[in-house]
Amino acid sequence: MACLYYAIGDVHGRDDLLEVLHERISAFHHMHYAGRPATILHIGDYIDRGANSVAVIDRLMAGVAGFEMICLKGNHEDMMLTCLDANDRLAWDNWFRNGAGETLGSLGVSLQPGECGSAQLEQALGARRISWLRSLPLYHRAQQHLYVHAGIVPGKSIGQQQEKDLLWIRDHFLDYEGDHGCRVVHGHTPADQPVVRPNRICVDTGVISTGILTAAVLDGVQEPLFLTAEGEPGKGPVRR
Repeated sequence: MACLYYAIGDVHGRDDLLEVLHERISAFHHMHYAGRPATILHIGDYIDRGANSVAVIDRLMAGVAGFEMICLKGNHEDMMLTCLDANDRLAWDNWFRNGAGETLGSLGVSLQPGECGSAQLEQALGARRISWLRSLPLYHRAQQHLYVHAGIVPGKSIGQQQEKDLLWIRDHFLDYEGDHGCRVVHGHTPADQPVVRPNRICVDTGVISTGILTAAVLDGVQEPLFLTAEGEPGKGPVRR
């Protein structure tokens, strides 16, 4: 029996919605696919902009009972890891422009734009979270789907792709209408609702601006179904 996949879009610190969506996936699966193996696959960008990045990381590390859990690396995790490795002013400035303040706040780290703090970040994250973050894969291939954070460069095999493209690509991938040899399931470029094309599926529904976190249900045969968790737009509540 083929594995069923639940592909979840960019979370960006909205642990409140992630908790609800995990519960809905579990209930849906047990109602409609009881006994079938299933994987919850997160497409990256667990941190930044929302209020509870550290809670999202901890929830993903804990997993969901009855499901395999695969978590890919997004460009926001990559920015944080770059800052963790060096007190590089340009790297820290780039991360702050992309929502580092909320992530640092959820970790209890008091840094302002223009400051660097690799040592403080390392201490706040702790060895277990850092090890988990460093272990995140860039992509996952299953059945006819390729799961990756941002997309791929058309015309290149997955082995020829550069990490920066898998994490950051936009127009070159999004505008391409040809066959990739697989259907790419991705996030990174938000829309108000899922985007379904013959060659790609985007599950990033802009959780910070829309208050909607989305999962695609992919069985390898039918077109995707979608499950959502919906709340108020914005950073979301802080829970400690």
